[in-house]
Amino acid sequence: MNLAFWRRNKEGQPKKKSAVREWFDAAIFAIIAATLIRTFIFEAYTIPTPSMEKTLLVNDFLFVSKISYGPRIPMTPLAVPFTHHTLPFTKYSKAYSEAVHWKYRRLPGFSDVERYDVVVFNFPEGDTVALEQQEQSYYQLVRFYGRDNVWEQNHVTSRPVDKRENYIKRCMAVSGDTLQIKDGVVFVNGVQAPIPPESERTYWVRTTGDPLNPTRLDELNIDPSPRSVDDSSTFRYDLTSGMANLLRTWPAVKEIRPYVKSPRQDVQVFPHDTAHYQWTEHNFGPLYIPQKGVTVNLDSTNIAFYDRIISVYEGNKLEAKNGQFYINGKPSSTYTFKMDYYWMMGDNRDNSLDSRFWGFVPEDHIVGKAWLIWMSYGHGSIRWSRLFRTIK
Repeated sequence: MNLAFWRRNKEGQPKKKSAVREWFDAAIFAIIAATLIRTFIFEAYTIPTPSMEKTLLVNDFLFVSKISYGPRIPMTPLAVPFTHHTLPFTKYSKAYSEAVHWKYRRLPGFSDVERYDVVVFNFPEGDTVALEQQEQSYYQLVRFYGRDNVWEQNHVTSRPVDKRENYIKRCMAVSGDTLQIKDGVVFVNGVQAPIPPESERTYWVRTTGDPLNPTRLDELNIDPSPRSVDDSSTFRYDLTSGMANLLRTWPAVKEIRPYVKSPRQDVQVFPHDTAHYQWTEHNFGPLYIPQKGVTVNLDSTNIAFYDRIISVYEGNKLEAKNGQFYINGKPSSTYTFKMDYYWMMGDNRDNSLDSRFWGFVPEDHIVGKAWLIWMSYGHGSIRWSRLFRTIK
C-alpha cells in the first residue's frame, strides 16, 4: 500500500518507502483483511461452558461460518478491531461507539437457519448487563434480587445487538414450528426431535451400595464426582445415552433412569408467568415459534410470550391500561411479527441456560453456523482426535 504513489524522485521513479512505513502499511493491510474475513466469511470462537457436551467440549476452538446464513452487516460499525464489547485489560470500558448505528441487514447466504443446526448468536437478554455478573442474565438477577439491589451492587450497562455476548446452541425449532418438551424429550410439530448421539442429560444411577469406580468413570470421560446424592446408593451423573447403556452392564449398577423435574411454579422458566404456566425445563409447552408476517391475538394469557418481542426486539412501545394493550399509543388486540424467531437449546440439556429460560432468538441476533473444530485442548494436552472435525 503506497499511499504516496504520486510522489517521485528526480529520476521520475516512485520514492522508496522506509522500513517503518513498510511495516505500518503491512499492519494496516492485515487489520483490514482480518476484519473483513471476521465480518463476512468466518470467525474463530471458543467453547467456554459445558452446555453443548459432549457434542462440543470446553476449550474446543471453532470456526463459525458467516456465509452459511449470510453475513450480517455490522450494526455498530465504530469499534476497536478484534474486540467484541469490552476493551482488553479493562472491566467496564466499551470497545465500541454508538455514535453511528446501522439498521439490521444481511447479505445473501447459502441457506436459512435449519432445525438442528448448531448456531452462534447474540444473547437475546444481553441488551442490559450487570458487569460484575456478566455470566448471568440481568433479568434473572432482577427476578431473584430486585432491580434496586442489582443496580446498587453492580455497574449496569446496555449493549446493542451485535455487541451482546456470543452464545452457541442447537436450533431445535424454526419460525412457524410448535415445540413441546415431555419428560425431557423434545417434540417439534408433534414429532419427536432426533437426539444428537453425543448429547448429555442427567440420570439417576442406583447402585448396590458400592461406589462406582472413579478411575473407570474418568476413562469414559464421566465426571467421577456425582452432582448430588439422594441416599447412600443413588447418585446423579451427566451421561450420553451410550454411556448410560454401558453403565447398565456394570455389576454395581441396579437401575439408571432419566432425571425429570416435576411440574411446579418456576419463575426461572420462560415465559416467567407462574399464574398461567406450570412449566419446567423438562415439561414445557406447547409453544408456537413466531414467524415473520404472522398475526397473533393478544390477551392476558399470552402477552408474556410476546411482550419482549414487541417492545425490545421489534422496537415498539407496549403498554397495558384497563385491560387493553396499546402499541405505540394505539389500542391493539393483535400483533404482526416483523422478524423470524428461533428456539435454541444446549445438547447438555440439564446443564444449559437456553431458550427454556430466556425465550426466542430473533433473526437479527444470528451470527453464523458452527462449522469446524480446528483445535481442542483438555486434561493438559491437545485432543488430537477432535482436530478438524466438522460440527453436526
